[in-house]
Amino acid sequence: MKIQEKPLFDTPFEWIGGEARVQALTERFYDLMDLEPGYSVLRAAHGQELDNARQRLFWFLCGWLGGPQHYTERFGHPRLRARHAPFKIGITERDQWVACMDQAMGETGVPEDLRAHLRDSFFKTADFMRNTPA
Repeated sequence: MKIQEKPLFDTPFEWIGGEARVQALTERFYDLMDLEPGYSVLRAAHGQELDNARQRLFWFLCGWLGGPQHYTERFGHPRLRARHAPFKIGITERDQWVACMDQAMGETGVPEDLRAHLRDSFFKTADFMRNTPA
């Protein structure tokens, strides 16, 4: 019988490297959204100013990854669908969001095993957020 080894990290938050690494991921995500023409539909959905979105995504990701619950401490339950209901989220927006986050994970050095796991989780969450068929 093979004894299963204890994982090196208890949470994805620890595995990614804590708050500093989540902050770097968030910053790169929004920088890419601003820079890459392939994310233009996603960028247009965010309005002129990204500072508020950057901060809220950082707070949300910390908790979602198993770290400090900065977002819920400030705003309560994320209620993602309700909070995103005013915005058109279709297949294009979903796919650009996931692609942008995947690129940001790659560029900020998220370990490949974790990146694959998060890519799948991000896709499921982004697909759940869709509120328009196309």
